[in-house]
Amino acid sequence: MIHLPASVRVYLCLTACDMRKSFDGLHALVREHLELDAFAGHLFVFASRRRDRIKILYWDRDGFAMWSKRLEEGTYAVPLAGSPEERRREITAQELGALLSGIDLEKAKRSKRYQRSA
Repeated sequence: MIHLPASVRVYLCLTACDMRKSFDGLHALVREHLELDAFAGHLFVFASRRRDRIKILYWDRDGFAMWSKRLEEGTYAVPLAGSPEERRREITAQELGALLSGIDLEKAKRSKRYQRSA
């Protein structure tokens, strides 16, 4: 289980990313491709084309931090973009934990919960 403050959002990039990119390359993707502010303290999740590698970039008050993982077997069930305009999807911390555990978010059934209207 991943515990994050309620103010932290998780953004999933829906296009494959070159896993050779490091801090500056991923920061440029957040800024230019996802069109978001990388300094806001949110998590930005990127997957490789083969979906066997994940990198998470986040701003840690005084610099960028990155978490990465390579699967020895299998793939992550990262959803693909539904349309060419869709570049990112916001997911919850629980969904990120499920994704990292190997659960396909598209097939998972969510029980009804109260959600405050915007």
